[in-house]
Amino acid sequence: MFEEIGQFIIKAADIMGGYPLFFLLIGGGLYLFLSSGAVSIRRLPAAIGELRRKPSGGSSTGQISSVQALASVVAATIGLGNIAGVAIALVLGGPGAIFWMWVSALVGMATKYHEGVLAIMYKGKDDTGNPQGGPMHIIEKGLGPKWKPLARFFAIAGLFGTMCIMNANQLTEAFMTTFTTPESLESSAFLSQAGSWLGLANASVYRLLFGCAIAAIVAVVILGGIRRIARVATVMVPFMVGLYFLMVMFIIITNIEGVPGVFKSIFTEAFNLRAGFGALAGIALIGARRAALVNDAGIGTASLMHGASRNNEPVREGLVAMLGPSIDSGLVCTLTAIAILLCGNIDVEGVKGLEVAMKAFSNGIPAGDILLMCIVICFAMSSMFSYSFYGTTCANYLFGTRRGKYYAWAFLASLIVFAVVPIEAAVGACDLFYALMAIPTMIAVLFLSPKVRKATNEYFANEKKKTE
Repeated sequence: MFEEIGQFIIKAADIMGGYPLFFLLIGGGLYLFLSSGAVSIRRLPAAIGELRRKPSGGSSTGQISSVQALASVVAATIGLGNIAGVAIALVLGGPGAIFWMWVSALVGMATKYHEGVLAIMYKGKDDTGNPQGGPMHIIEKGLGPKWKPLARFFAIAGLFGTMCIMNANQLTEAFMTTFTTPESLESSAFLSQAGSWLGLANASVYRLLFGCAIAAIVAVVILGGIRRIARVATVMVPFMVGLYFLMVMFIIITNIEGVPGVFKSIFTEAFNLRAGFGALAGIALIGARRAALVNDAGIGTASLMHGASRNNEPVREGLVAMLGPSIDSGLVCTLTAIAILLCGNIDVEGVKGLEVAMKAFSNGIPAGDILLMCIVICFAMSSMFSYSFYGTTCANYLFGTRRGKYYAWAFLASLIVFAVVPIEAAVGACDLFYALMAIPTMIAVLFLSPKVRKATNEYFANEKKKTE
């Protein structure tokens, strides 16, 4: 029965997360990029400058600052997708898939700009008066009450799409790969005894126990609310990105002669027509699909966090939000791809993610798999912290804050469940729910994009007057 359900999820994800998702996110993002006058390129200096500006004043309410919102969003998006997701893209689509991840990052920056603007422009409140953001409020307040069924559709999809399915699964897989062997699992008397009591194999018992440990650690942070999540994120993000950068720099320096070949393969394989246009479209689709799981542009999660910002200027929030994809899909994913292509092997059977990355870092750095394991823990945990807030916000919208608070416990339970399921089903479930979240989000963003353009033109016209 469970195998049949898993196969159904995988097939549904292949349909929803295939060409429909590609045209919705990449096509819609490209429209937003062009209609906004290439905002992700032209306004990048202004976006970087926003990080140094003080929060806007006024009567706006919120729970965190714009920079904390960005750190929390990046903490969510810089997760195992940046390592396992990139490895999966390389295994399934080859080096050319990375080029399409870059394209997705560029258009994703434009999409996230629009999401950030709309999150402040149509900020909502929960039933206790606390500010709330997200596509459900953007849809209901921006498009009107008659669109409320679409808002609820997003919130329902968001309940499941924000459960860190792949993070729990791949973190468990990483620990098993690094610290155990099949022989050690089978010879463990404790696991055997527990397995006989639960009716599970030793490996499944190990996964179950590790999932419980993950849930316990995550509970310490997420039960403290958004402010604790934001404080932890602002510490973890600079540390984990900086350490990861140093690790990849070591691999690049010690394998410098192979770097030109890596970039050559990325560009040549991205437009390789030797296998026909179908193969080319497949490579582009794989890259875009994995990028959607990495930067979340067009999925709606960014507006959930940025809607809680104290900023009262929509354009300024949009500029800060725009930086997210440049960090995760642009910088971190590129670092991962270079390391794997220099020191790893992507010619493997089946869907392999973190295992491929772990072997590449082990080949490139002494004890590299152990060091990567430390990074993986930080990446996975930071994602879980922020995603719990996303799901709780959706639950509050659907059920009210009194009942919505119980979502945190459901989220913690899901970490245990998804630590045990096969990776193919975990990847399929992620893709499926992300596709379902993207549909209402992109509909709202595309319909309201003229209002974003108007606000952008007015803001920069006023900024220009101030400098004259």
